[in-house]
Amino acid sequence: MYAESTAVVGPLATFSEPHSYDLCEFHAERLTVPRGWEVVRHEIDVEDSGPTGDDLLALADAVREAARPEPPRNPADDGRGTRRGHLRVLPDIT
Repeated sequence: MYAESTAVVGPLATFSEPHSYDLCEFHAERLTVPRGWEVVRHEIDVEDSGPTGDDLLALADAVREAARPEPPRNPADDGRGTRRGHLRVLPDIT
């Protein structure tokens, strides 16, 4: 029911979701909601706001994957591109 909804205020989103919006700190602190709604605020530890070791390792892995040489192209390729891990490399159409 709309009158019993909840607004959650926390760190910036890491991916896009419908009905979610990124707010600056100024507006996040002053957010008001309709009567009957609940507000849940997830506080951010300012001391821990930088990237974690896992974040840096994931970035390094992505850079390594992108730097790998492309496999030889199959002449019978149907133009849909080739797969490299979980990524798809599309042919340049220019």
